Amino acid sequence: MTDWTRDDHRYMAHALRLAEKGIATTTPNPRVGCVLVKGGQLVGQGWHERAGGEHAEVAAIASSSVPVRGATAYVTLEPCSHTGRTPPCTDALKAAGIAEVVYAMQDPNPEVSGRGAAALQAADIRVRGGLMADAAATLNLGFISRMTRGRPWVRVKIAATLDGRTALADGDSRWITGKPARTDVHRLRAQSCAVMTGIGTVLADDPLLTVRHVETSRQPLRVVVDNHLAFPTSAATLREPGGVIVATASSDDDRLEAVQTAGAEVLQLNTARGRVDLPKLMTSLGERGLNEILVEAGQSLNGALLANGLVDELIVYLNARVMGSSGRGMFALPVLETMERAMGFVITDTRMLGPDLRITLRPREAARV
Repeated sequence: MTDWTRDDHRYMAHALRLAEKGIATTTPNPRVGCVLVKGGQLVGQGWHERAGGEHAEVAAIASSSVPVRGATAYVTLEPCSHTGRTPPCTDALKAAGIAEVVYAMQDPNPEVSGRGAAALQAADIRVRGGLMADAAATLNLGFISRMTRGRPWVRVKIAATLDGRTALADGDSRWITGKPARTDVHRLRAQSCAVMTGIGTVLADDPLLTVRHVETSRQPLRVVVDNHLAFPTSAATLREPGGVIVATASSDDDRLEAVQTAGAEVLQLNTARGRVDLPKLMTSLGERGLNEILVEAGQSLNGALLANGLVDELIVYLNARVMGSSGRGMFALPVLETMERAMGFVITDTRMLGPDLRITLRPREAARV
């Protein structure tokens, strides 16, 4: 077992903070940071900013104003050893004369996993791995999910009252939560590859589903689950950058052509029951390089995703009001016969956002990544 020093932790923590700078821009690539240390001094730093751009190691080397030969590189992900849009980072580290590489987590990409470390060791570079691996994994839940399970990390956001109501009986939900909570949702949208909703939400609210209250250099893709292809060709979200996918079980060619002409891509993913095949939809989105999906939907889609085992994380914003039994709930699920069949969750974080309580949870039975 590696004996990590206080300085090891300090430099890796700095690399993780750098990695977080790319939280909204690196997709489909992972978020990675790197610092270079020589003679006890930080001599270079960098992070991966966007796909196709310099990787963190290359950016850190380029940032140094002194020769980095003999330095130690602290990087939040095992350096890549294959050629993608850019050359291998292992080659850049070798060419720069780096003496040691300390990385947080092994790359889950099967093209890299273990091979990057092996390539460095073959070049007589000392390699140590596993420092603050959990923190690095938390930054890259979506990338890990896509590499290991073939689908994105699915995060379901719900705004509700104390009695678990998400809207009035007529569907009105503006606004259950205060401005700080709504701004936080836009932060989640900014870091997500796509925002998913159901056709009921589109028909009731005509939402934009874009990032507006925080800074962003890109807009997420919007995905609408629409069993019968009722998607309106005048939907406001079609006029926004980022693109729209409508997933449907319908085979109505006229409606399909109309929706495509309006500017949306249509995915036909039918099940035997005439509903959108949600597991296939998630696999399709993973194949497109989408790492994280934020779901902002009603109880029908929320319940269907939960029943299919596709919910990895819940973020619930609770407002201290009571709406009553006539309001709409969080999940539409089959009637339970016993309490033992109720789905369990683990609370991983709680915090106040203005007057609202944000609770982050994960299903107990969810696959670990």
